[in-house]
Amino acid sequence: MMKPNTIPAALLLLMATTSAALAASGTVLRTDKIYSQPSATASVAGSAAKGASVTVLAKQGGWLRVTSGKTSGWMRLLSVRVGAGGLGGSGLGDVVGAATTKSDPSRVVAVAGLRGLNEEDLKKASFNAEELARLDKWTMTPAQGRSFAGQAGLVAVKLPLLVEPKPAQAPASPSTWEVN
Repeated sequence: MMKPNTIPAALLLLMATTSAALAASGTVLRTDKIYSQPSATASVAGSAAKGASVTVLAKQGGWLRVTSGKTSGWMRLLSVRVGAGGLGGSGLGDVVGAATTKSDPSRVVAVAGLRGLNEEDLKKASFNAEELARLDKWTMTPAQGRSFAGQAGLVAVKLPLLVEPKPAQAPASPSTWEVN
């Protein structure tokens, strides 16, 4: 018969080995902050320099939970290359690798998945009038846009209009499949 404390200890050991198996090594692609929560408005726990090694513990949306030295927290997904990267498998490194490496142009990569949205999130999506109203607060007039662009040193360039496409013409005689 097992002792009562053996089950919780075994469960703890199983959880520790599982989380270690899920952890992956990564490389910081650009110097970035490590946040206490997966949000750019959260407090900064530290930073990681470009080229630094990190251990990736979890992924949540567009954020990775990492440990770098004695600092632990959240970094933006696109700031870290996990493992060898690439598109060959289906692990966390492959998802992040798709966002951080040149991919085969013949393969289609779903950008929505790289930004933290998965198929289930998209299926649950619904119209939200309050969010749309919040977005309306960010609109600007053309004059405000020109002023903002001017402050950044941008200048307007006049481009020729695209040629108007011609409508497709119906065939002069019916094709073989229409006659049959």
